Amino acid sequence: MEIPKGKLISVGGNEDKGTEIEKNFEQKENLNFFEFGILKRILKETKNGAESRIEVITSASMIPEEVGENYLSAFTKLGATQIGIMHIKKREDCLIPEYIERIKNCDGVMFTGGNQLRLSTIFGGTEILSILHSRYMNENFVIAGTSAGAMAMSNTMIYQGSSTEALLKGQVKITTGLGFLKNVIIDSHFVKRGRFGRLAQAVAGNPGCIGIGLGEDTGVLVTEGNNLEAIGTGLILIFDGHNIKHTNIADVEEGTPLSIENMIVHVMAKGNHYDIRQRKFFSDSNLINVG
Repeated sequence: MEIPKGKLISVGGNEDKGTEIEKNFEQKENLNFFEFGILKRILKETKNGAESRIEVITSASMIPEEVGENYLSAFTKLGATQIGIMHIKKREDCLIPEYIERIKNCDGVMFTGGNQLRLSTIFGGTEILSILHSRYMNENFVIAGTSAGAMAMSNTMIYQGSSTEALLKGQVKITTGLGFLKNVIIDSHFVKRGRFGRLAQAVAGNPGCIGIGLGEDTGVLVTEGNNLEAIGTGLILIFDGHNIKHTNIADVEEGTPLSIENMIVHVMAKGNHYDIRQRKFFSDSNLINVG
């Protein structure tokens, strides 16, 4: 199995405008997607630190110019001056030579929040996505994303689903994401929007995947395409469906309540680790190689 040399940083986001609207959840007038501590960590993980060239990709957002300026300001406050903003608004924009060259020459990219289906439909099958995959696999290259940008990182991606009706069959919609991370499903805004049932249904229907529920102001650093480290100030929930003994998800009609037996759930806080392939939780990095 080929091990990626790059790193992924998936962040749960925060309540913000410019993202997908979900019923029963008020959109707050706040563009601070996460704590500066996570932005600092993104800079730390890039090969040149604060001097790294990072391209912020606003494609998921409904207000790309405003979001881009927010990130530019935030990174500047942290001493990073090599920050570019890429407003790729449609598939045709992926053919622009300037954007392709910038992706080839940067040290990392940051996908903003918004609608993750925009990311998969704009970038799927493009040269830009191919370059990102190649650089992630072969170089010390960082791909970060918040909210929709985090959810789109996996091969299996939730693109729609009501939190309040998530444990009714058919209420969670799945498609193919950007594919940087295999055998996982990522959900964001996990705590404030109560998305436990949404991710549980997604994993019950795809039990070979590990579900990662990212709370607000919280994220995971993924190394070697396998090792998760919890970063930020909140919680991460891990859903393991490999040992599910019973679920009625394949047999009942649309709109019927689901039953799931023996779903394993872990709760991670800052500094905890999880091995995707082994499906093991570690309280700190010193325990990973013990035994």
